[in-house]
Amino acid sequence: MTDFAIGDIQGCYDRLLAVLDKVGFSPSRDCLWVAGDLINRGPDSLKTLRYLESLGGATRVVLGNHDLHLLAVALGGHKPRKKDTLAEILDAPDHDRLIGWLRQQNLCLHDAKRRLFMAHAGLPHIWTVNQANALARELEAVIQGPDAEEYFTYMYGNEPERWDDGLTGMLRWRSITNYFTRMRFIAQDGTLELDTKESAGAAPGGFAPWFHFPRDEDITVLFGHWAALEGKTGRERFIGLDTGCVWGGALTIMNLDGGERIHCDC
Repeated sequence: MTDFAIGDIQGCYDRLLAVLDKVGFSPSRDCLWVAGDLINRGPDSLKTLRYLESLGGATRVVLGNHDLHLLAVALGGHKPRKKDTLAEILDAPDHDRLIGWLRQQNLCLHDAKRRLFMAHAGLPHIWTVNQANALARELEAVIQGPDAEEYFTYMYGNEPERWDDGLTGMLRWRSITNYFTRMRFIAQDGTLELDTKESAGAAPGGFAPWFHFPRDEDITVLFGHWAALEGKTGRERFIGLDTGCVWGGALTIMNLDGGERIHCDC
């Protein structure tokens, strides 16, 4: 049995099958960790979602901002954006089942034995692994529960900019969402800067890439979301898996035990 982790697929179904074939992935014996942004912007979002859902226990998924956006359109009354490729999912006869499956997925994954942590955007230095796990479970309960419609209606926004343990309700939920699925640049005090999307060297004044801040814990963090990094963080313990497949880059898969990274050009 081999566990693999893969970066942002974003509906690039053919490339997904190609890179899985490269590593000899078999759902009967292997497991695939997906770093979020399963769908949207690519050509085959519906096929991708159906395939990943069909893997059952052979896949472990964290939600990305594009996945939450689909749920916000389906459940929160938001309209698709101009560049979205979500219509085929929303119109599919198995739409309800796929949306229901997506709602059941995690915001982070933690393998204590391997000392691995995965979240779509990463792990802010202001949270311990235990705290991040607890906050993820808290928000997952909202997404899966009776407050989901309210959450998805008001999910969007950059406020509050900084985490506070005393936050409650929608402000708390939105803050957790932004750290897990939108974070790139952060300040020492935990303030997020959510507008800049360029590479690590483009940090606005007073901010730095979130992985530049040291952690005391013995943990390796896997993340997607930041295609402009091209998978390069310059830090061994912070592994970027989004290598811009949907933008013409590559789709990257990693062996979680050996550490090898295999790419499929897009």
